[in-house]
Amino acid sequence: MKHQNRRGQSLALIPAFHIEHTGRRSASLQVIANGGSWWLEYPEAQFHAVPDHFQIQLGQSSFSRQGCVLNLVQDGFLLQGTLKYGPFTAIRSDIMGPFALFAGMQCSHGIISMGHRLDGALNLNGETLDFSDGAGYIETDRGRSFPSGYLWTQCAWDRPENGSLMLAIASIPLPVASFTGCICAVIHRGREYRLATYRGAEIIEWSSNSAIIQQGKYRLAVDLLEEQGQSLRAPVEGSMKRTIHESLCATVRYCFWRGKEILIQHIDPCASFEYANP
Repeated sequence: MKHQNRRGQSLALIPAFHIEHTGRRSASLQVIANGGSWWLEYPEAQFHAVPDHFQIQLGQSSFSRQGCVLNLVQDGFLLQGTLKYGPFTAIRSDIMGPFALFAGMQCSHGIISMGHRLDGALNLNGETLDFSDGAGYIETDRGRSFPSGYLWTQCAWDRPENGSLMLAIASIPLPVASFTGCICAVIHRGREYRLATYRGAEIIEWSSNSAIIQQGKYRLAVDLLEEQGQSLRAPVEGSMKRTIHESLCATVRYCFWRGKEILIQHIDPCASFEYANP
């Protein structure tokens, strides 16, 4: 769950449930802000989720389609307050397409909202983060491990018009073969554009600071201009023992073409960007 305001402040919350290969079960909440990241661990009994609904209770905090209520006081860390969410912008179908049916997938991605309005404020270690009239984004991951190599970026904006974008490129191992695939959703002027390997998209290039994908007459180019990475934990066979780095507030340039027509040319100072070496 990513939250951003008009003053360049962002906050991401990642509630999660883990089952390690040993059978040990636990829950966690990762908090990422402009100035740092924090890991809070919880026993299994303090995590409750409603199947097929976005509704989670974790300790004394809750997350749902209506918003989040946070009451985190642990080991000198404090995050308290309430945020309300406006109507979600859903995509037309599962972003994984037919890949969602592959039993051998390491990780399955999902998008709950490409963008929604925010209202409310939070107290983060004594600092007030006012997200009134801000923008939110929500996605999910399920599986055993993150891909060994991947690129992920996301942004949402409302000026001069509303829009949002998510792109993921990853090395995907399967029992009989492996390949590099991509999934991408672009919301522009109320229309969804879907680019994905299962729709014939080609990855022209991808690196630690750029990516180009093309699908028929549509072409997306992404360039990382400035980053400030924060450390996060990621799964390896169910155990949260891998360290990755995410720039929650990176400056990224996006260009999206339909043939020779530029539909989107946008530089976003509040974009998110991750890259891991394959």
